[in-house]
Order: sequence, then C-alpha cells, then structure tokens
Amino acid sequence: MKERKRNRLQEYDYSQYGYYFVTLCTDDHKHVFGKIIDEEMILNQFGCIIKNNWIRIQTIHKNIELDQFVIMPNHIHGIIIVGDANFASPKDDRSNMTLSKIIQQFKRVCSIEIKNKFNYHLPLWQRSFYDRIIRNENELYQIKKYILQNPLKWEIDNNSIENLELQ
Repeated sequence: MKERKRNRLQEYDYSQYGYYFVTLCTDDHKHVFGKIIDEEMILNQFGCIIKNNWIRIQTIHKNIELDQFVIMPNHIHGIIIVGDANFASPKDDRSNMTLSKIIQQFKRVCSIEIKNKFNYHLPLWQRSFYDRIIRNENELYQIKKYILQNPLKWEIDNNSIENLELQ
C-alpha cells in the first residue's frame, strides 16, 4: 500500500500561537464554488456557504482570528491566526484549537450544509489540507499578495493550487 505524504510537520504543536497559511481543495479539484469572470471570483451558492462558514471560524473558536482569504472555483486559501496561549483562560482547552481540528470542523459543517440544502451527495473536499507556518513579516506580506492576486492569475495557473512556495 502506498504511504501517504504527510502534510503537517512532525512534532510541531499546531495549537501554539502563530500565523498559518492554509489551502483546502475540492475533491478531484471540481469547480464547485463559482467561476472566475474578468479576473474576479463570482461565488455561487456553494461558494457563499463556504464564505459564511469560513468567516464563522473566528466566532466559534476562542483565540482564533482570520486574515486574508480567497475562495476560488476549486479551492480556498486563507491565513488563520492562532492566538497567544497566555491570553487564553485556564479553562480553554488548547487542543480544541489545533489547526487540523479547526479545518476538519469547517469542512464538515460546509459539507453537511451543502448536502442538506442542495441534496449534494458527492464528496466535497479533498482529504487533508496544505499548510505553511508563516515565519516572518516578509512571508506574511508575500502570502497576502499571493492570495489577493489568485483570481487574477487563475487562467495562468489554475492547475497549481498547492500553497505558495517562498524562496
């Protein structure tokens, strides 16, 4: 059996303070969230559900903030900020804020809502997600620029949806 490539860093605590660039792809890279028209993403009903649930992440999870994001026809890029543990109350279970758990819950909620509203029974998401730990201000700037320009570059590189590779 072929061993699956790991997307997360081994031994890294994804509940610790930090900025994380994530990319979630649709199953088989199907274009189900809308279309790019004149270099602008036009969300369809599925895309609107994705957007609403993405924005809700920071209201559901304590010490989580969202930064720049973009929903594309077959993927979403976003920056998730996990807040400082020093500001969490002792009752807060930091394990509930691991990046994987946040993404897993987001994908599940979106899938259930789309299934229930539109009788959509195909898999919505590709398994897992891509992430990059943002290490400094320059990386943050480059990633924000990449996210903002993603719809503009759709025609050029719509088959390349993994996270940005920084030099």
